[in-house]
Amino acid sequence: MSYTEWFLFFLLVQAIHFFGTWKLYKRAGRQAWEAAIPIYNAVILMKIINRPWWWVILLFIPIVNLIMFPVIWVETIRSFGKHSTSETFLAILTLGFYIYYVNYATDSKYLEDRSLKPRTAAGEWVSSILFAVVAATIVHTYVMQPFTIPTSSLEKTLLVGDFLFVSKFHYGARLPQTAVAFPMVHDTIPVLGTKSYLKKPQIPYTRLPGFQDIKRNDIVVFNWPVDTVKQFFDRSGEHYDKPIDKKSNYVKRAVGLPGDSLKIINGELIINNKTLQLPSRAREQFSYSGITNGEGFNPRYLYEEFDVTEGYYYNPDNNQFYFEALTNRAYERLQNHPNVKRIERFIDSAKSTSKRIFPNTGKTGWNNDNLGAIYIPKKGDKLEITPKTMPWYREIIETYEGSEMGINNKLSLNGTQVLLNGQPIDSYTFRQDYYWMMGDNRHNSEDSRSWGYVPENHIVGKPVFVWFSWDANGDGIMNKIRWDRVFTTVKGDGAPISYLPYFLIIVIIIIAFNYFKKRRKNA
Repeated sequence: MSYTEWFLFFLLVQAIHFFGTWKLYKRAGRQAWEAAIPIYNAVILMKIINRPWWWVILLFIPIVNLIMFPVIWVETIRSFGKHSTSETFLAILTLGFYIYYVNYATDSKYLEDRSLKPRTAAGEWVSSILFAVVAATIVHTYVMQPFTIPTSSLEKTLLVGDFLFVSKFHYGARLPQTAVAFPMVHDTIPVLGTKSYLKKPQIPYTRLPGFQDIKRNDIVVFNWPVDTVKQFFDRSGEHYDKPIDKKSNYVKRAVGLPGDSLKIINGELIINNKTLQLPSRAREQFSYSGITNGEGFNPRYLYEEFDVTEGYYYNPDNNQFYFEALTNRAYERLQNHPNVKRIERFIDSAKSTSKRIFPNTGKTGWNNDNLGAIYIPKKGDKLEITPKTMPWYREIIETYEGSEMGINNKLSLNGTQVLLNGQPIDSYTFRQDYYWMMGDNRHNSEDSRSWGYVPENHIVGKPVFVWFSWDANGDGIMNKIRWDRVFTTVKGDGAPISYLPYFLIIVIIIIAFNYFKKRRKNA
């Protein structure tokens, strides 16, 4: 839905509210016209039902309002003496239209001084749970969201099993685009395994002001752009509709920013003709192969001793070994190992080509270790669109700036002429910024090299804190918890520092303070 359509829908809701409540406003000692003025009518309604004015704000917060509207319906009928369980269910099941019955078919008097305390223990529990969910939904959607690291693409900086807090406010919280969804879950309701949202209506993309822009080398959580493509390396694969904010969450490093030119030469990442320098806490990893002298070689020992995070292979018949992911530090140590005869980094030949590499045509001559140069568009860029450049920008124009923005864009070719929606074009002006995201585990990361650009409207937030870390391969529960990573920051120089002792001290102080305060009160 466009902003215009949402405005017309808002006016329709206001008309429904007026015709269903104007008599109730009069019974409460107000004027009938007060039920017709948008926003003002909600403030007056809060006075009628004896609830704080700031509840009005909650009615305009997406997802939260789905919880608040039923609460308002129930509170309204209770203000006019309708307290029974059946009447409460009628108010909810009729989507509030039971209020029309109270408005026109009853003479129920307004209870000005009604008690706001729930009449049963169950009612009190429901009330507490509802507002706990409201508070948690606001925090989850607009402030901080928990996130789990599922893959090793950023291994050494973030580990598989790390539980993160992802800040929504650093880059500016993105308002939910899916208007009707189950609160605090992503695309699936736990246990039930069913879809957690309705695809329509959709709210136009809006982002609140942030405190900073995405900086080069920032670790970023984003919605995986090609989650709606069955196989990104086979664009003839099956497509299906999925709202932007319900696409899978991914976490990678922003190595390319809007306006950058990027290329990879023999595995080295070059940005604007300069080799990318990663922060000290980040460690690139590549695949290595080699030969041992066959004496005392223990691959499992090397796997654990040399900081290897991925699988390994060793063939004792020919003394050849292969490590899927080694840091530079581990590689240098292995070079000097007495049982290692030779070791070298695996690099895709510059002459080889892969259909798995963006733009997935198989005609670029590019691969994981050699690609580009490729330009990353920024908002307002006017770039030349030709049959040669069209594969790099087709997804942007048709999907990210087309169907996902409610625009029916279609690129096609008529001989050597590019057509946009049947009209000849030789350039295109981009509507938003784009980013190039990659993992530090260069040979085991499904990233922008596979599926291309990440649009600005897919950005979720910035990981800032590891609050828990679980090693599934550890022996015993105490060894499964990575205590040195609990309560550590994501960004920073050197080894992560755990703030767990300080947190525990604060918790103990709070518990002790509350204990002595309660004891003093009861004395």
